[in-house]
Amino acid sequence: MEVNSRKKEDDEFHIIHKVPYGDGPYVKAKHAQLVERDQEGAIVWFWKAINAGDRVESALKDMAVVMKQLDRTEEAIEAVKSFRGLCPKTAQESLDNVLLDLFKKCGKVDEQIGLLKQKLRMIYRGEAFNGRPTKTARSHGKKFQVSVKQETSRILGNLGWAYMQKSNFMAAEVVYKKAQMIDPDANKACNLGLCLMKQARYDEARSVLRNVVNRELPGAEDIRTINRARELLTEAEMWRPPAGLLPDLPGLDLDDDFVNGLEKLMNVWAPNRSKRLPIFEQIENFRDQLAC
Repeated sequence: MEVNSRKKEDDEFHIIHKVPYGDGPYVKAKHAQLVERDQEGAIVWFWKAINAGDRVESALKDMAVVMKQLDRTEEAIEAVKSFRGLCPKTAQESLDNVLLDLFKKCGKVDEQIGLLKQKLRMIYRGEAFNGRPTKTARSHGKKFQVSVKQETSRILGNLGWAYMQKSNFMAAEVVYKKAQMIDPDANKACNLGLCLMKQARYDEARSVLRNVVNRELPGAEDIRTINRARELLTEAEMWRPPAGLLPDLPGLDLDDDFVNGLEKLMNVWAPNRSKRLPIFEQIENFRDQLAC
C-alpha cells in the first residue's frame, strides 16, 4: 500500500507540474524551469541535455522559450540556428516557427520576411507538414487540425504584417489579398484596409472595412476586430487627401519566384478568384527594386 501511495503521489506531482519522468539532464532542466522556477539553472541543464543528446529537439525549443523570457533572444536565435541540425527532419518546420517568434521579439523584420517566404516555397514544392495535408496544432491547451491551405493563409497574413512594419504597404497589400482569397478572415481584412489607407486609396479601404463591420467575414464576431474596423472606417471616411498627392512608398520587394508560386497556389485553391491582381501587373515597373 505504501509503495502504491508513493507512486500515486509521484504521478500527481508529474501531472501537476508537467514534468516528464526520468533523471536525465532534460528532466532536470524541466524540474528547474517548472518546479524550482530557476530559469537560469534550467538553461544550464538544457545545454547539458543538448550536448548529451537527451531529447535534443524538446530541449532546444524549451531553452529558446526560457531565453526569450529572460530577454536573451539573440542568444536563443544563435542556439536554434547552430543546433537544429541535431534534430530530425520532422522537427525543422516547428523550429522555423520558434525562430519566427524570436525574430519578432527582437524586431528582426527582414529575417522574418526571409523565413516566411522560405516556408511558402516549401508549400509550393509540396514539402510543408512533411508532405501531409494537415497537421495537429495546439492553442490554449486544445489540439486541432490545420490544413495546408489554412497554414498558407496564416503565413501570408504574417508576411503582410512584416511588410507593414517596413512601411511597404504595396507588398503587404499583395499578400493580404492573396491570403483573403485562400482563407478570408476579418483581422486580415482590417490590415488590408489599413494598407490601402496608407496608399491613399480610401474608397477601396472603406469597401474592405465595411465587410468587417457588416460581419460578412469569418472572425467578424470578435468585438475587438469589429471595434478596430469601425475606428479605421471612421478615419477613412473623414480623410480626403489633396488631389494628386500620393504618399512616397517603397517598391514591391517581391521576387519572380515568389509571385509565380503564389499564382500556382491560387490556381489550385481559388480557381474562380485567381484572376491576376492589378497590382501584379505593376511589377514590371518595379523590377529594379525587387529583392531576390
